[in-house]
Amino acid sequence: MVVPYCRNRNGVFSCQYPVAWCPKYRRKVLGKPIDRRRKEVILDLLVEKNADPIEREVMPDPVPLLVGCDPQYGIDRLVRRIQGRTSAPLRHEFPELRCGMPALWANSDFVATVGGAPLAMVKQYIENQKRI
Repeated sequence: MVVPYCRNRNGVFSCQYPVAWCPKYRRKVLGKPIDRRRKEVILDLLVEKNADPIEREVMPDPVPLLVGCDPQYGIDRLVRRIQGRTSAPLRHEFPELRCGMPALWANSDFVATVGGAPLAMVKQYIENQKRI
């Protein structure tokens, strides 16, 4: 899989990041209807921020995502925005996410760079996470 280069005002880049985060207290709260809505909200936000959703999967814990992002915007900023923009609508639409949880997402997350690994291999890893 060849990822095209992207441009911003200052240059050309190709940055892909595998990221993951967990629900607060690592609770297994992300079922089918919640998963579907979460994916819609994330996709809308990624389109709005000109980020590229390469692969996304949902499991009860954690939430893995492979995303291309403008390095000037910053991957950490993007992950924080995703967490913030998914938490409010999901907790509003699914009251069970408010029971005993002060927040939907834990404060920590995982971000890495794809580095020298082939993008197809990283994408396959994220797809296979649900089977483990």
